[in-house]
Amino acid sequence: MLHRTRFEVEYAPLYQPPVSYGTTIWSPLASGLLSGKYSNKKFEEGRLGSKTNVSTWLRQSLQSGDGMNGLEEKNLDRIMEIIDNLKPIADKLGATLAQLALAWTAKNPNVSTVITGASRSSQVAENFKTLQILPKLTSDVMEEIEQVLQNKPKQPYDWRKMN
Repeated sequence: MLHRTRFEVEYAPLYQPPVSYGTTIWSPLASGLLSGKYSNKKFEEGRLGSKTNVSTWLRQSLQSGDGMNGLEEKNLDRIMEIIDNLKPIADKLGATLAQLALAWTAKNPNVSTVITGASRSSQVAENFKTLQILPKLTSDVMEEIEQVLQNKPKQPYDWRKMN
């Protein structure tokens, strides 16, 4: 959700027949940022609160402004603003922020697999509730989300069209 790539555009022909590949999405919750548990930039718990070398490196990269997990947005204040602006949309749908992020990811017709990164069985159970949110992601809701994210990849100019 916080991360979009140019591959959505560049690899588009591979997602269409006759090839019909799908892409695998990893870290759709951006190491827990989209779970909402790090509001107010408090990183004491969860993956970013862990004392492992990788978690420490991720947290320090995020807090320093270098970014994290390939997030396009590097500014931590802006990332937190985006997350805060997504919460009312999740609430309106009766979803958690994590469920909204997972549903948004799975809604992409070019996505075949979403690796959720759940570390506890309770998270797996919560993630399955995402399936109830998917039908609620109408084109209007998706547009509302896009207005918050503002990260839709730009389509390249088609030089074959001459107008």
